[in-house]
Amino acid sequence: MAGHSKWANIKRRKGAQDSARGKRFTKLIREITVAARMGGGDMDANARLRLAVDKARSQSMPKDNIARAISKGTGDIDTDNWEELTMEGYGVGGVAVLLEILTDNRNRTTSEVRHAFTKGNGNLGTNGCVAFMFHRKGVLLVSGEDIDEDELMMSALDLDAEDVSQEEDGWEILTEPESFESVRDGLQTAGFHLESAELTFVPDNTQEVEGAQADTFIRMVETLEECDDVQAVHHNAEISAEELARIVN
Repeated sequence: MAGHSKWANIKRRKGAQDSARGKRFTKLIREITVAARMGGGDMDANARLRLAVDKARSQSMPKDNIARAISKGTGDIDTDNWEELTMEGYGVGGVAVLLEILTDNRNRTTSEVRHAFTKGNGNLGTNGCVAFMFHRKGVLLVSGEDIDEDELMMSALDLDAEDVSQEEDGWEILTEPESFESVRDGLQTAGFHLESAELTFVPDNTQEVEGAQADTFIRMVETLEECDDVQAVHHNAEISAEELARIVN
């Protein structure tokens, strides 16, 4: 798990531009639409939709955009036929990469993703080549000064969190997917500030990348994230905070 919050922190710093914000909105809208199409428009009965809307709200998406995306999913507004799939491959140094995709044209998406891997000295692989290295988890980052370690750990574990560990930019909490919402809500009720909270794919092991390979790998991830059809990029790269700071600066 090491390195997850470090990479997330770099993404937050690099993702502040308005153009990136618009692209994030596009991807969030797709996720809301697909969640509503698959499970209905009632957030109380559709956990996936509830999480997608919560994520959109955390990004300050206007209520009208959210409502329109739900209406598209429930059929009240005509929408494209989105297909949900994963793509997998390897980056430089043998780093495993797992992509979550929402597309209305699989051939177009495959071409764009393959190009990004090739440009980044990686390879797009076959289904299953790296998926076994990842597991779906809830990941929460608690930040703030004067956090009582014992209190946080006891609160998280009492709420059925799986693990609590200290990272450079806060405390990272892992949960099983079914416990994610209750842990998130419980920690907020207890007064802890959540820097981020998401369901994601966590690698079982990490692969250290440094120097020129780190530069190449980060550029490949950024290229993949710029693809409209790529909802999320997951990987098992371990890149030090010093390396990330050098690359960003």
